[in-house]
Amino acid sequence: MRITVAANDEKQLAELARQLRERSSADDISMLPASLERLLTMAEPGAIDVLVLAQDTLDADDTERLERLGNGLPNTALILVSSQQTPEFLLQAMRAGVREVVASPSSPTTLYPALRRIADKRESRANAGGKVLAFVSCKGGSGATFLATNLGYALASMENKKVCLLDLNLQFGDATLFVSEHKPVATLADVCKQIHRIDPSFLAGSMVSVTPNFSVLAAPEDPSHSEDVKPEHIDTLLKLARRHYDFVLLDIGRTLDAVSVRALDQADMIYPILQTTLPYIRDGKRLLGVFNSLDYSHDKIALIVNRHHKSGQIRLTDLEGAYGTRIHHTMPNHYEAAAASVNQGVPILKLDPASPLSKALADMARELAGPSETETRPGWLSKLFRA
Repeated sequence: MRITVAANDEKQLAELARQLRERSSADDISMLPASLERLLTMAEPGAIDVLVLAQDTLDADDTERLERLGNGLPNTALILVSSQQTPEFLLQAMRAGVREVVASPSSPTTLYPALRRIADKRESRANAGGKVLAFVSCKGGSGATFLATNLGYALASMENKKVCLLDLNLQFGDATLFVSEHKPVATLADVCKQIHRIDPSFLAGSMVSVTPNFSVLAAPEDPSHSEDVKPEHIDTLLKLARRHYDFVLLDIGRTLDAVSVRALDQADMIYPILQTTLPYIRDGKRLLGVFNSLDYSHDKIALIVNRHHKSGQIRLTDLEGAYGTRIHHTMPNHYEAAAASVNQGVPILKLDPASPLSKALADMARELAGPSETETRPGWLSKLFRA
């Protein structure tokens, strides 16, 4: 990788460069004795794979400079070396486009794993297998968990895809209850505590099996166990899941922290779920603003309007005008069927296949899965005319 180290302190700059050169002789290491402000005039798009920046504090001006630097280097991963490690600082850095924060003074035990995660992420993008789809609630009660779990069932049962869902709502996740009556044998926290054991069999055995090709990994039972789930665990889980599942669905919840942001980074598509009421619309706009600050492309965000009424006071065109983007999917309001599905723990497509909500989910699954092999295989008549 092409790695540039930037720091105002020459001693710190030399030490960082030394650690990086000792890590791998294959990396191209360069040094810049420069401040963040000066970097804005020096950085060349496409010339750097990783920028390691030593910066102890981030005020409003620094955050704005980091965002501008990230926009100017869209293909560069930014590692920030800082003595500040508070959750507020880490979230502020991530919103400014930083992908890894390493404690200062740096050491190989902290710097090398950050670089390895970035290298793994670059490799997984180049050799991506299954698609990772993240569902995020714009506001509590939006129906994100219902849509994620039932879409997973639709992809597995109707499109014959191998699907898993990871419940990343670490405080109060209950995705398994939406599609199964079985009690989880293990949770995400249990898996992360034994991450050294992770392999396809261990992961599959830890999940609730809804159908032979759809499984759910439950959120921690106790909210305090959410601390057992680390951002690097998400990297490991998603790397494995991509290789063994056609679709990996993520139920993110509403909390944006280091774990959820790491998951969103890896997602191929992010589906913010909202409803056509002003509180949802306001919170949806805030959420899109956060995604913009995280430098997620517009192509990665696909808005879903749940419980949609065609005759509602707020029209889809009003939403699209407010957000400056189109609504990708609408899910009709069929409260009775949805409530029965949740109360019984039975997917709505199985409980009420004639429901308009079931049909909308089936349509979305069909669109995601793409044409089947038989649909894309040329017929005998087309072969005859090509001959």
